[in-house]
Amino acid sequence: MPQYNRIAIKVGSNVLTNSNGSLNYETINHIVEQIVTLRSRGIDIILVSSGAVAAGRSEVTLSKKTGPVNAKQVWSAIGQVKLMSTYSELFKRHDIYCAQVLTTKENFSDRRHYLNMQNSISAMLDNNILPIVNENDTISVTELMFTDNDELSGLMASMMQCEALFILSNIDGVYTGNPADEGTELIPIIDENTKKLEEYIAPTKSGFGRGGMITKCKISRKISQQGIDVFIANGTRAGIIGKIIDGENIPHTCFKASEQKTKSVKNWLAHSDTFAKGSVTINKGAQEALLSDKANSLLMVGITKVTGYFKKDDIVRIENENGDILAIGKAKIDSEKANEVKGIKYDKPFVHYDYLTLI
Repeated sequence: MPQYNRIAIKVGSNVLTNSNGSLNYETINHIVEQIVTLRSRGIDIILVSSGAVAAGRSEVTLSKKTGPVNAKQVWSAIGQVKLMSTYSELFKRHDIYCAQVLTTKENFSDRRHYLNMQNSISAMLDNNILPIVNENDTISVTELMFTDNDELSGLMASMMQCEALFILSNIDGVYTGNPADEGTELIPIIDENTKKLEEYIAPTKSGFGRGGMITKCKISRKISQQGIDVFIANGTRAGIIGKIIDGENIPHTCFKASEQKTKSVKNWLAHSDTFAKGSVTINKGAQEALLSDKANSLLMVGITKVTGYFKKDDIVRIENENGDILAIGKAKIDSEKANEVKGIKYDKPFVHYDYLTLI
């Protein structure tokens, strides 16, 4: 196993809570002790922790007139206080300060906000403070929410240039079928050559979480393609993270990192498809240029259609003539100007290669 200097750890609600939704203090303490041990080995840790909504739900029964979105917001506000108080008390026993980082999906849509968050978390790590990250469910609305904290942990691992991401759930990893069925086997390693993975995954969700194995696999594949090892493992197993790092024979699934690491800005773009403000359609010549082995920018001469309203530096989708999304990029001119000069030679590219990533 490689020696990691920085890792992200995501702990799911089903690991941190009991069957009734209350916080499982024994398991939380076990997670804390593992992090303490890893930090003593010189490994930077970024913890992405679920459990706030579940903790709040176990504390307060809301009136029937409270809608599902508002109920989740209230439970999150109550539960987040309890969750962070628990972490703070347990880490303080080991002379470790932790810091709360609440974020929304919208915070990742703007490059400036993205870098501000990156710098803030970097300052915490530089000062030996443990960042504990969660979605700000109190102000999030459905259309702007992360799929679940698996998606958030992937974004964090990518943004903070981690070498590995550990997604801890209540199962051992990815199986060839339903884990309860006879003959079903755990898949130990998934790499770029693994085919038909989606056929194995059951579309079920955990009791207290929003996501399931489909989400975990989708995020894991995207993150591993950026040069980050991703491990899906059972967070209730004793010392699971350290045992995986030390190469012990313990059940888990590893999404093996691509050998080629991508640049930070391209990592940001790879997760920005939902933030696109518009799109452009390109001809076959431009498509061949983008998909070639050479590093090519998208030129105005290759654009045949501009859709939507966007400003300079907004994220746009790049589509072929069949409507297939080929890439995501940061526009160097706005939609009005792009409509004026599409299809002709222009003195600057529409999207420079450094701000373009293929889908």
